[in-house]
Amino acid sequence: MTPMQHAEAALAADAAHADAAIWIHRQPDAAILDRARTLEAEGPRGRPLWGIPFVVKDNIDVAGVPTTAGCPGYAYTPAVDAPAVRRLLEAGALFIGKTNLDQFATGLVGTRSPYGVPRNVFDPELVPGGSSSGSACAVAAGIVRFALGTDTAGSGRVPAAFGGIVGLKPTVGSISATGLVPACRSVDTISVFARSVDEALAVQRVIAGFDGQDPYARRPPYPHLRRSAALPAPRVAMADVAPLCEPAVAAAYRQACGFLNAAPIDISLFLESARLLYEGPWVAERTAALRDVLGRRPDVLHPTTRTILESGLDRRTVDAFDAFHTLRQARREAEHLFARHDALLLPTAPFCPSLAEVVADPLGPNRRLGTFTNFANLCDMAGYAVPIGFAPDGTPVGGMLLGPAWSEGRLAPLADALHRRFAATVGATGHPLPPPPPPDTLAADETALFCIGAHMSGLPLNGQVTGLGGRFLRQATTEPAYRLFALGNRPGLLRASGGGAVAGEVWALPTAAIGTLLAQVPPPLGFGTVALADGPCLGFLAESAGVADAPDVTRFGGWRAWLGTQAEGS
Repeated sequence: MTPMQHAEAALAADAAHADAAIWIHRQPDAAILDRARTLEAEGPRGRPLWGIPFVVKDNIDVAGVPTTAGCPGYAYTPAVDAPAVRRLLEAGALFIGKTNLDQFATGLVGTRSPYGVPRNVFDPELVPGGSSSGSACAVAAGIVRFALGTDTAGSGRVPAAFGGIVGLKPTVGSISATGLVPACRSVDTISVFARSVDEALAVQRVIAGFDGQDPYARRPPYPHLRRSAALPAPRVAMADVAPLCEPAVAAAYRQACGFLNAAPIDISLFLESARLLYEGPWVAERTAALRDVLGRRPDVLHPTTRTILESGLDRRTVDAFDAFHTLRQARREAEHLFARHDALLLPTAPFCPSLAEVVADPLGPNRRLGTFTNFANLCDMAGYAVPIGFAPDGTPVGGMLLGPAWSEGRLAPLADALHRRFAATVGATGHPLPPPPPPDTLAADETALFCIGAHMSGLPLNGQVTGLGGRFLRQATTEPAYRLFALGNRPGLLRASGGGAVAGEVWALPTAAIGTLLAQVPPPLGFGTVALADGPCLGFLAESAGVADAPDVTRFGGWRAWLGTQAEGS
């Protein structure tokens, strides 16, 4: 599609959906069409988002457009774009408008706004989810292909679940927060809503980047936004959370766990840390961000927002240190979790409340919505919210795949497979999901490494590879010229006459990390050139003296097959 076709389609979809509460500011039709004509006249120029319409949550600055954060009395007009917005415009994206939100991004229901409540695209009696309500609804209704939101406690994931779309929660600090009205500054991140996992990842590739002016910005330890291929043996964790969920959510979650063959773990410490976001010192951080408004102009605040912010004034420092210690324990637990598993699968939200329920109890339903989302940023996780099924009434149920910081590219194929297993269309549009792209090929700053043992996916030492930025490329076999030996809990590969073909996996590893990984490999193992069926590749090899007395397991065709025979015999 051309920029003009994109623009006309967006305007038509907005008119057909007819929900003014999505918007706090919508660009005039003429301005949108004029910009589309300009983009079309310029041509793509290599810009990855050329002509694609997008919207921005109204707590993120767009030059010349008021930023309200859902509070008219707070409004200001920025002179410059937030870096994330600037990067999108430079990539050729077409700005449509700024969207509604729970005031100051304080809420998960999507109803705490003086600009109205965006309509849930599946059931107008239900909340749309928040705080990024307008952005999610704009994607779910087919007005735009992607939108910027924010995510502190789940604001980029809960409304994605209720709209049947994808919500990408990036690693905190990977996207500049300059030009973002803070909620909890230490754990805020700009987030992405999109039609599919890979479209969300493509947007993050554009907006991510270190910002020296943002004190919470972080440099990625490796290129983390390259898409892996689908893992042959993913290790996914789950938890017994059915008692916390409505029956339809529990049923959909059970099916998703079965699809990914997820293994149960205890997440009680994560659930405890989740409560800290609204019941611990991070409430005071919200209060600190809006101290001037609360002290001088409290009447401009939404009543529920004001209640929450005022509660931060009563927090005690001594309790804060208890919370900090609890969080450190939870972060260490997360390290152990992701050393053993590639991802944690949870429901995005335990239920979807009705508008009437929230009117009757403005705080209770909101608190429950954050059960599974609140801890992710506190525990330094990244993740995707994707549809995992539908309730009997036709409303979508969302699931969430979480991984450690900087795992967005590795999680993408797993999240995409989960999405496509349980949904075929985008939001409420009826439009088919866009096709998935192929995995990213080996980059110039990466080296292909052939793994034949415990460093393969699903096996105990795979974390040494992924922890250095490794990503799975493909399965492969050697030429029929090798012998495989069992050296206890790992194999040794040796080129030998009369050998056979040995199966393994090719991983892409940052070239700068090859030496670091080699330093973790004990003798008689090391790295050398391995002749694969499709060409030479760096890989694990053994010294001949080190395997002299070891059992020869070549006949099994690979280490994973050998392990299978041992499991059967145990």
